[in-house]
Amino acid sequence: MKNDSPAEPNTRIHQQVSAARDGRNPRVIARLFSGWAVFGERQFVRGYLLLLPDPVVANLNALGVHERSAFLTDMTRLGDALLKVTGAQRINYALFGNEEPALHAHVVPRYLDEPEALRAAHPWAYDWQAAPAFERAAYADLAESLLRELQRLGVTKPMRFAPGTNAG
Repeated sequence: MKNDSPAEPNTRIHQQVSAARDGRNPRVIARLFSGWAVFGERQFVRGYLLLLPDPVVANLNALGVHERSAFLTDMTRLGDALLKVTGAQRINYALFGNEEPALHAHVVPRYLDEPEALRAAHPWAYDWQAAPAFERAAYADLAESLLRELQRLGVTKPMRFAPGTNAG
């Protein structure tokens, strides 16, 4: 059973998914069964990712049981790929939807070399405004490694465009 509450019609999540479909989102890593794996706009820790559902829905409860299972599996497979590729100590997962009223998952690698005061804190303790903005060129190797690992895990779908092809 699902809750049919629609997502707001034009959230940033909608805009990012539309750009991903058209090859205009430079932060895209891969198309997964439930949506899009993308880098976060601010890289407060290296490899901070988001899973954006496609189609966009208001929240996790708006998905049917099979779609919900696919989304949560894709989210944890992103974590598996991050662990393998980055050597992170653990992965933090978060789904809120308070500021952006559409489903999306935060997938945050945590490292032993993070500042001691932040190492065990929640990711929102970081100063996100001071964090470096995502730049495709700086993360090209990580994006390629993550895509290869996600393909190896068998969770990717074909994309019409190479990630960021039409970004401008």
